[in-house]
Amino acid sequence: MHGSGQCRLTCATIATRIVALALCCWALPGWAEPPKSINLELNKLEQEGDSCRAYLVVANPGDAFSAFTLDVVVFDTGGTIARRLAIELAPIRPAKTIVKVFDIPQTACSAIGSILVNNVMHCRDSSGDIADCVDRVSTSSKLPVTLSK
Repeated sequence: MHGSGQCRLTCATIATRIVALALCCWALPGWAEPPKSINLELNKLEQEGDSCRAYLVVANPGDAFSAFTLDVVVFDTGGTIARRLAIELAPIRPAKTIVKVFDIPQTACSAIGSILVNNVMHCRDSSGDIADCVDRVSTSSKLPVTLSK
């Protein structure tokens, strides 16, 4: 019985030290929090001649971007690729929401089933070019047409 009590005390002490160490390391400078997401919302589609005009609400809670180029793929209502576009969203100011408007040429809005943010082709903030910026993107849509990544 004596040995079991010592183990409980030793295990509790070890667990306390592990938690204290984790909290200490979490608070150390250089352990930056992960970058904040840039939220992209497909807000509106409207027919403009033979093109579909798309309105994208861009909410940036974090740092400024001097380059932010999306590789976007438009699918028709049957799921077939209809168009592929490069869309430049920059400049994106810090802690700011903007609306970016772009045309999807020779496409009827009613023919669009979904839009995919395939990648972020070019991404640059004040520290320089950033790799894997697509990981910083979150998507949503106010429409039956989905926006995804």
